[in-house]
Order: sequence, then C-alpha cells, then structure tokens
Amino acid sequence: MADDRSSIAPAHRPRVLSFESRRAAEMRTLIEKRGGVAQVAPSMREVPLDENAEAFAFAEELLAGRVDVVIFLTGVGARTLLETVERRHDRRAFFDALDRTVVVVRGPKPTAVLREWGVRIDHRVPEPNTWRELLATLDAAVEIRGRTLAVQEYGQPNEELYRALEERGARALRVPVYRWALPDDIEPLRQAVRDTLGGGVDVLLFTSAEQVRNVLRVAESEGARDEWVAAASRCRIASIGPTCSEAIREAGLPVHVEASPPKMGRLVLQALADFP
Repeated sequence: MADDRSSIAPAHRPRVLSFESRRAAEMRTLIEKRGGVAQVAPSMREVPLDENAEAFAFAEELLAGRVDVVIFLTGVGARTLLETVERRHDRRAFFDALDRTVVVVRGPKPTAVLREWGVRIDHRVPEPNTWRELLATLDAAVEIRGRTLAVQEYGQPNEELYRALEERGARALRVPVYRWALPDDIEPLRQAVRDTLGGGVDVLLFTSAEQVRNVLRVAESEGARDEWVAAASRCRIASIGPTCSEAIREAGLPVHVEASPPKMGRLVLQALADFP
C-alpha cells in the first residue's frame, strides 16, 4: 500500500467521496462504519449492446471452429455474452464449442461463471489480473502466433493489449458485450465535481477505471477538467486495484492507497486507516 500522508490533515471526520454505482448503498455503509462522512455519486450505467453484431460474429466463428483461444475478462461480461449468443444459438452448442478451444480467464469472477457453466478452464491469470499478467500467461502457456484469439471486452477496449497480441502474430477478435455510459441523472456527479473543486472532499475512492474516465468527462463538460485534477490531487486517492490505479495515473493523479486484496471493504479500511 502506497501512501502520502502529507496531503491529509484530519482535524474532523474525513469527507469521503465514492463514485460507486451498482453497490452504492453498500459503499455508503462501509464508509460510515469506518467513521467517514459519506458522499456517493454514481458515475456509471451499464448498457447492454442490444444489437451486438460483434458478439454474433464471434459466435459464428466459434461454432465453425475458427477460434483457437477465448479470453474471458469479466464475470458480468461472460454472462451478458451468453445472453446475447442465446438469441440465435443453443447454449449447449456454445459451451461445447468453447470446450474445443483454449479458455483463459482473467480473474475469480469469470472463473466462477465458467465453472457454473461446466466449461473447462485451461489457464487462469494470476493477481493482480491486469492485461500484463494476461499477456505473461499467454506467453508462458499458449502458442498464439498465427492463431485467432477472441477477447471478451469490458467497457473501454484495451488497445495496448491488442497491440501486444498483434505484435505476437495473433489475430485478435474483439467481442464487446456491454459498454459504460454516464448515469441517467448526472447531477450528483456534477455536485461531486463542484465539491472537490471547493475543497469539500478529503478522500476519493475509485473502484473501476471507467469511473475515473466518467468523472473526467463530467469535469470537462463543466469546463473544469484541469482544475478538478489539481483539486483532486490534494485529496487522498484510493484505488481498488492495479487496473484502476493505472487509469488514475493516466489522468495525472496520484494513487495514495491501493487496496490489497482488491475488495471494497479493504479499500475503505485502508483509505481511512490514519483517521480517528
């Protein structure tokens, strides 16, 4: 856990701003149990791709035996992919086709989903489960040159991963199954940006890379992106894990705390560890 205590001088209950959406109520409770004043501004809305041409094209390639390796990056994405594929194909045929490929999973959530399906898992990416560990797993265990790899995407595509796969001579088949959008009501997020600008926040909690990007989008729409980054840099910034930390640093912000293990409870505990 990295920490820079110089920016925090706790003379009061810490004002903690989280951008959690799906588990907003749980996050609020965790913050308050640790003595923080909680502000939760949902920053994301998960939007299924109703007409997912890429997912249907992947299913056709897979069932025809033209996919060699399938990489699952998220549990939610794996489930959504199955729901999409089932609109045109039998799920048993889909599972059987997966069993004829090399199946790679990035972390515990897609692992649990594939076990539920009864699909064989050939390789699991070790923690901290970033694209770099994924690439190292492929380098060590799978010959990918000249082969077709299908990557179940989540949110924003990882262009660095695709470049690395192409450099290794693989054909990367992108399979987006959902995307992230701003919430329908972004006023709480706008208020959170204004509160940060006004010095009303001590701790910022991020639980996904997409949260960082969406907060910056709203700050930019307010004409205050650079000002928000400067104000946020004066807060303690806590990240759920390496992928999220990477996005925070790309935004020009420091990471003072990175949860270990990458769980919401540990994130709050470690972010508020020095506060009374």
